[in-house]
Amino acid sequence: MTVLETLRGGLVVSCQPVDDGPLDHPEIVAAMAAAAVAGGAAGLRIEGAENLAAVRPRVSVPVIGILKRDLDDSPVRITPYLADVQALAEAGADIIAYDATDRPRPETTAAILAAIHAAGKLAMADCSNLEDGKRALKEGAAILGTTLSGYTEQTAGRSEGVDYDLIRAFHDLGAFVMAEGRVNTPELAGSAMAAGADAVTVGTALTRLEHVTGWFHDAVAQAVARTVETQ
Repeated sequence: MTVLETLRGGLVVSCQPVDDGPLDHPEIVAAMAAAAVAGGAAGLRIEGAENLAAVRPRVSVPVIGILKRDLDDSPVRITPYLADVQALAEAGADIIAYDATDRPRPETTAAILAAIHAAGKLAMADCSNLEDGKRALKEGAAILGTTLSGYTEQTAGRSEGVDYDLIRAFHDLGAFVMAEGRVNTPELAGSAMAAGADAVTVGTALTRLEHVTGWFHDAVAQAVARTVETQ
C-alpha cells in the first residue's frame, strides 16, 4: 500500500506541543505520537528534525515532517530552506510539508519541491487559497492542504471555522486533499471529509493541552459568572 493509500480516509494527528511548554521535549512528542497511533491515527505531522527522529522508531505510519522558523525578512514559517528539507528527510519523514503561498521567501517553492523529490519524499503543499493549490500541483506536490487558509494577509478575513470551500475546490482539481486548520471537534472532522477531503489533520485539540485546558477553563468561568449574575 502506498503512503497516500494509507492516509486516504484517515486521521492525521499533528503532535506539536506549545513552544517551550512542559510537553515540548522529543521524548514526550514521541510518546504523544505513539498514543495517537494507538488511538487510530493513520498518520502523523511532526515539527522539527529532532522530534521527528525521536518519533520515527516508535511508529510505522506515514509521518509528515515540517520545520518551522521565524524569519526576519519573510512571513514564511514552514520549511523555508533547502537545508530544512534535507534535515527532515534524514530524520525519517515520508512526506515533507512546505509553505506553498506566493509570499516573499528565501527559497522558491519550485526549489523546495525539487529538493523534496530529490530526497525521495512526497511533498505536501500547505496552502492558503486555490491559486496556491493550482501552482503546487503544477510544480509536483502530492498533497494539497488547507493549512494556511486564514493565516496569511490575503486570507485573514476568513479566520473562523474549517474552510470547506477550499476543500471542495481542491477536490475539484483532482488533488489528494488534506483538511487542516481549526478542525477542533470530531464533528468538524467528519464534515471536512464530507466536503471532499481525503484525510484530516487535527493538532491543537489533541496535542496542545494548555490550549484545550483553556477552552474548558473559560467555559467553567463563564458559567460561574452567569450564575453569580442571576443570584
